[in-house]
Amino acid sequence: MSFSRFLSWAFLCVCILGSSEAQAKGKLKQKLLRLDSVLAVRYFHTSYDTNYVVRPEGRLTLKLKVNQTGNSIHAKGTVKDVYSKANLHTRHKTTISLGASYRGISAAFSLNPAKMGGIYKDYELNVNYYGSRFSLDASYQRSSSLSGDVERNGPQRLEEGDVNMKVFNIAGYYVFNHRRFSFPAAFTQSYVHRRSAGSWLAGISYQGGTIKTTEDFRERHPEANDMRLSVGHLGIGGGYGYNLVLRKKWLLHLSLLPTFVVYNRNKITVNGESRHASGIRFNMLFNERAAIIYNYSPRYFAGLNAVMNNSLFTDKNVIINQNKWVVRAFFGVRLW
Repeated sequence: MSFSRFLSWAFLCVCILGSSEAQAKGKLKQKLLRLDSVLAVRYFHTSYDTNYVVRPEGRLTLKLKVNQTGNSIHAKGTVKDVYSKANLHTRHKTTISLGASYRGISAAFSLNPAKMGGIYKDYELNVNYYGSRFSLDASYQRSSSLSGDVERNGPQRLEEGDVNMKVFNIAGYYVFNHRRFSFPAAFTQSYVHRRSAGSWLAGISYQGGTIKTTEDFRERHPEANDMRLSVGHLGIGGGYGYNLVLRKKWLLHLSLLPTFVVYNRNKITVNGESRHASGIRFNMLFNERAAIIYNYSPRYFAGLNAVMNNSLFTDKNVIINQNKWVVRAFFGVRLW
């Protein structure tokens, strides 16, 4: 075969391969366009009244968030003629996360600098779901950093590592005015509120967990009792939420859902001997949310939101209040 014929064959092969590659790219592009069309139909299909709530512009939303969480317990009362008081709290957890959402499908990546540096050793998981009719907040915390001041026959100090705590909270909401009031507009920015609106809420909540002394604590304090407190509260109730729109750029959200405990399984174990709590007079779980959103333009936004779960337990001698909170500050941009 002559050199010129070889070049001709080589050129023909390159053209065929280039044509095949172009066809493959064309088919992939068509598939992606069809997928985007399917996602767009799903994304813009909404049960909201569009005079009040609409989807924002842009297919892709990027959001940078700084999150901080904490937990505190306050107790006081008189048992066997001895007054006791405790103000305890866990270490605050701070994370930085970057999230992306395309046509309503979201993913996020988070970093905890203190965890990476070996400073923060607790474990915590928070899950939130916000829909048009139903919303859900859930959190689980396993902590050995609970510490603070205790007063019993004189001031004392509870150090980190003296007790282990496990707490689980979950609260579900139903929105009655789901056509005009949106939780996602305040907490995920997947919708935009155009007019102010509020809604009555119905909900159910549960809080459970344990607090127990550690072996290290008992070794340092041989006179101390081996104690374990187990709690479980199921509450049912109702509340109200409101989204206030100011000058078409500000969104202010506030909601409260108190629930009355209809079932509890509180139990205290001292040195292996257990007894159930009795004489309950008042027991409630509270779930609160707040948010401030500022839309610089249809493309850029920033804000701050907070979610809190509180429990209040009282009997004839003791009052116990527990507060679990999550605060998030964020900046976002919408593209395409």
